Amino acid sequence: MLTDHRSRPGEGKVILAAAIGSCVHVAGVHSFLRLARNYGYETRFLGPAVPVPTLVEEIERQRPDIVAVSYRLTPSAAENLLKELKEQVMVRGLTRTEFVFGGTPPVAAVARRCGLFKACFSGEDDAEVLSYLRRVPPDAVAEVFPDVLLARLEAVAPRPLLRHHYGRPTLAETIAGVRAIAEAKAIDVISLGPDQNAQESFFRPTEQRPDEDGAGGVPVRTPADLRALKEAAQCGNYPLLRCYAGTRDLLKWAPMLVETINNAWAAVPLCWYSQLDGRSERPVAEAIRENQAAMRWHAERGIPLEVNEPHHWGLRGAHDTVTVAAHYLAAYNARRAGAKTYVAQFMLNTPVGTSYPMDLAKMLAALDLLHELESDDFRIIRQVRTGLTSLATDPAVAKGQLISSLQLGLQLRPQIVHIVGFSEADHAATAAEVIEAGRMVQGMLRNTRDGIPWAAGDLAVARRRAELVAEARVLLWAIGSLSRPASRDPDDELGLADPDAIAAAIRIGLLDAPQLLGRPGAAGRVATTLIDGAWHAVDPQTGRPLRETERVGRLLDLYTEGKLA
Repeated sequence: MLTDHRSRPGEGKVILAAAIGSCVHVAGVHSFLRLARNYGYETRFLGPAVPVPTLVEEIERQRPDIVAVSYRLTPSAAENLLKELKEQVMVRGLTRTEFVFGGTPPVAAVARRCGLFKACFSGEDDAEVLSYLRRVPPDAVAEVFPDVLLARLEAVAPRPLLRHHYGRPTLAETIAGVRAIAEAKAIDVISLGPDQNAQESFFRPTEQRPDEDGAGGVPVRTPADLRALKEAAQCGNYPLLRCYAGTRDLLKWAPMLVETINNAWAAVPLCWYSQLDGRSERPVAEAIRENQAAMRWHAERGIPLEVNEPHHWGLRGAHDTVTVAAHYLAAYNARRAGAKTYVAQFMLNTPVGTSYPMDLAKMLAALDLLHELESDDFRIIRQVRTGLTSLATDPAVAKGQLISSLQLGLQLRPQIVHIVGFSEADHAATAAEVIEAGRMVQGMLRNTRDGIPWAAGDLAVARRRAELVAEARVLLWAIGSLSRPASRDPDDELGLADPDAIAAAIRIGLLDAPQLLGRPGAAGRVATTLIDGAWHAVDPQTGRPLRETERVGRLLDLYTEGKLA
């Protein structure tokens, strides 16, 4: 979970810390000093319950650059202790030393009134601590809260960015909610969710269905609506805004989102928002071409790109090999489009029933393949999320599922944590619920700051991981074999960016899922089942698990014989 720091603003500086008076609570001090060491500071800790005279003597003797004082008991006692500390600092001429304070919110309020401290922390906002350690001026909003993805990742490190989807049925409620979320400093990235009318027909208003306004998200209808949402986010922790591409007219959506909300990164499908899912009527090959064009548009402008492809297969019941192969297929197309920064999203708990060990094996297998594409010119940002359909309708149960799922996701060392609303099985999250979910995940991340047990070495995980890498390679080869070298682009050496080949792979069932049965351009003939926590393709007659070589071989033979269109 931790990331390397490229700069060490504390190099050569010494922090002397102590819990003063009768306070023996030192967990917060240790947390602060641990973060400080990440930024190059030398840290020295005097311990708990240090008398004020002893602290002052050590300041005189050691001459630190910064003194970190902690006190977490009653505000009235703190007032007396801090008054004594300030008086001795003044008497002994130690005013060139910089003092900071940490304690409970009521005690921190006393410390602020004291006038001795440059900064006071109450453990509620990591961003303020990190900004202080990075030596960023408090009013330097652009440096504390950068409005571009890579700089924002660096600003919040070592923790990941927190992202949450948000879009209410009216524009006014969504604007007010964005402002409330920003002021709460609970979320770093707000993913705006437009309603289906906007996604499909923003640029075709005569085709919108007024009786469905607000269905599935916020009814944005003009660029001014998007600008108002961006303006609402200019407070608190100034969260990044981003929005999915429309389900059609993607090349019109792209510049509008950049101009109105400074879209933090683009999320473009490869095969979806087409006849496959019914979210538009684009035939599959046509959708792939338009989606690839949208990828190129963003890549040419240096905008980070996410291809939200793999989880769509899992959500429709595909076996694990298809999901792993789709991860590679998506990233391959992003790289070929010229993307320099690729956001790889790993949706856990999908299909529902997947066990934790097999879920981890599947995602690690996908990462193994993605690493083969990674280079100095193609950086992969890891993003984890809870499965969209895995949460219970009971919000208390869903909260437990959410946190446990994301803690599993930490095994992938994510730079972005995509929080799925715990209310989603019942209703779209309100601003209050988004804030609550953000606080919950912040709490989980505090408990994992020092790391988590590494489960990748589990024997069952390692075996399934290796198996899926091998199986996915077979499937990817089969997809590429459908591409005709004479008709594809010369730099598409694997044939995996050929729209006709990908569409054919879906049509004949190489890329397939049970819930695609009856969809135009799809097969929907594959049978899958859950075996020991993992999803396998099986023989529909016998239920026997099929290795990918056998499944793919059958399909290619039938295709070659002209028995599959």
